[in-house]
Amino acid sequence: MVTYMKKMRLLFTLLIALLTQVTNAQNLLIEAESFEEKGGWLVDPQFVQQMGSPYLLAHGLGEPVENAYTRVNFPETGKYHLWVRTKNWVPGNWTPPGRFQLRIQDELLPVVYGKEPVWSWEYGGEVTVSNKSQKIELVDLTGFAGRCDAIYFDKKKQSPPSDVEALNKWRLKVAKRPADPEKTVQFDYVVVGGGIAGCASAIAAAEQGLKVALIHDRPVLGGNASSEIRVHTLGIYGHFERILRMLDTKHYPNGSPEAYAEDKKRHRNIERYKNIHIFLNWRANGANTTENTIQSVDAANTITGERLRFKAPYFADCTGDGWIGFWAGAAYMYGRESADQFNESWPEFGELWSPEVADNAVMGASVLWRTYSDNYDHQFPDVPWAMEVAGSYAARGGEWQWEYSNTDVHQIDDAEQIRDHMFRAIYGSFANVKKQPNTNKLKLEWVSYLVGKRESRRLVGDHIFTFNDARNLTQFPDSVVMERREVDVHYQENLVDANRPDFLSKAMFYKTGKYIIPYRSLYSKNISNLFMAGRCFSASHIGLGGPRVMLTTGQMGAAVGFAASVCFKHKVQPRDVYQKYLKEYMELIEKQKSYQKP
Repeated sequence: MVTYMKKMRLLFTLLIALLTQVTNAQNLLIEAESFEEKGGWLVDPQFVQQMGSPYLLAHGLGEPVENAYTRVNFPETGKYHLWVRTKNWVPGNWTPPGRFQLRIQDELLPVVYGKEPVWSWEYGGEVTVSNKSQKIELVDLTGFAGRCDAIYFDKKKQSPPSDVEALNKWRLKVAKRPADPEKTVQFDYVVVGGGIAGCASAIAAAEQGLKVALIHDRPVLGGNASSEIRVHTLGIYGHFERILRMLDTKHYPNGSPEAYAEDKKRHRNIERYKNIHIFLNWRANGANTTENTIQSVDAANTITGERLRFKAPYFADCTGDGWIGFWAGAAYMYGRESADQFNESWPEFGELWSPEVADNAVMGASVLWRTYSDNYDHQFPDVPWAMEVAGSYAARGGEWQWEYSNTDVHQIDDAEQIRDHMFRAIYGSFANVKKQPNTNKLKLEWVSYLVGKRESRRLVGDHIFTFNDARNLTQFPDSVVMERREVDVHYQENLVDANRPDFLSKAMFYKTGKYIIPYRSLYSKNISNLFMAGRCFSASHIGLGGPRVMLTTGQMGAAVGFAASVCFKHKVQPRDVYQKYLKEYMELIEKQKSYQKP
């Protein structure tokens, strides 16, 4: 199938030239993510809800990346005041690691950016523009996660707003755009999130004839299984082996470049469905709800800034963080429940398993990384700004145990801080290794810049899946997902050994038989047309421990995709499938064991 993005490629090429710059007689705003050529800089959209926009990241693993550049047209020649929105991501008594400069035409401007400890507009002084058409370049100085959100030239030396809400309104005003998206598109079923759960849900619904929108904020599908994060898929296939075989991975080591081949397989399999419309590099940013029913979801292209409104009778939240449910007002949970709330205590691990008093601790996010031995010598720069986190710990690579969480950080609100903490752990640990004998040929091969999350918001359904459901092997009339994997809950090593780093985790395992997740855990209890699949499904903290892996969440996605087709057929809501059409739905689920596509 030719995706929406492929169809619109020529249009986007023209749009980028137009949307890169927003001008009037007094100013020029350049969104960095819209640069014509990114060079070695990467578009990072994962913290839009926290800091306001996608941005460009100089992810060079300690080696300055190739310049990003774009051509712009100033409204007039003359003197302008220059502002750059950026951040010093490791403030302290050291030279900031994320420094960069601007080059305008052939002149490298003297100001170095990346100095302020929070996202802000750093003043770059006054510049003289002698020709309206100019080439603007970002010049990375370190290779260590310099970041640029936007560049602003104005005549009045008036800094744009810093507050995110005010800044977003200002951006719309400068761009002369309305508050709502300019275009609305209509579908039968809208799936937000292109991980394994979202992909499976799109396929299941499409096979039943629904016109599906699959919205994903990255250039590749797969979520944690993609080549950008590289976690292999775990779990069992349940009823949906045929679908999940199209999406899964081999059991290669986490972090392996073999993930690229699985990306290609995944895209090839999904693109052959003519009624799945894939929106890559589109990030949802709002859900419009009336009387507890979602009317539409808004999304923006993370490169061009184009906005669309997606209307449909049914929506699936496969975002992991439960964003659609959150914006729609769905009930949700976050953190660890007290041991007695769901009677989930387990004496062997005590407080690490379930605390006496509920708290905000959750399983953390991982950033995977790899090294290799080359035929040549490689130096690695000193990273004094990383050693506060890494300490004396030395490592040659990082697997799932490289994980960060504590009660002082929120896996959504503080996601950029968490990612940056892991950067410091990785670069510091690698620097320590490079000081050891016989490491002169050791080189960093790859470090993910995306956080691989395990747990954040969990939306509440008509049934909350708990540890007791897994421990007791509870059977349900609406059993649609199955798993036999151990209940697997993580904690940070430094909680039991203060001498261990805070960025390493351990797992607590409870072995059990095959347990079941009911359909009632896969739709919202208070938003009438919202399904959820993935780690944001309706579960307690401990209940999430087993079925949070990708093949199991893929089962959830397929289950709700088929449920959406039953809803669409009878023009009813997700709860009605359980209350009125359960026999028909369960027969459809059972058919998947042997169903072969014609």
